[in-house]
Amino acid sequence: MLILQRKAGESLVIGEDITIRVVSVDGTRVRLAIAAPEDVPILRSELVIATAANRDSAMEEGTPADLLDLLGGVLDHRREAPGVPPVKKPAQTPVPSEGKED
Repeated sequence: MLILQRKAGESLVIGEDITIRVVSVDGTRVRLAIAAPEDVPILRSELVIATAANRDSAMEEGTPADLLDLLGGVLDHRREAPGVPPVKKPAQTPVPSEGKED
């Protein structure tokens, strides 16, 4: 791993077609401008990690019943949470009968 120090306005070049420029430094935050070809993906490391975790969890096999049990637990937990009103069922309106009344 190469470690470099750069000040705001300075840049570095990777290969022939990638340039990284330090736009600003504000305390512990650094703003970077990256110029690279469109076919070069540029992602924040936390997105790469989250994507890999999501892919791994999607590959786990589960039956529909397992998924419903999991969802049911979430719904039950939501109903029991303080300050969350219970889910109300819609009121049923009586259906008028079609015909004469005696």
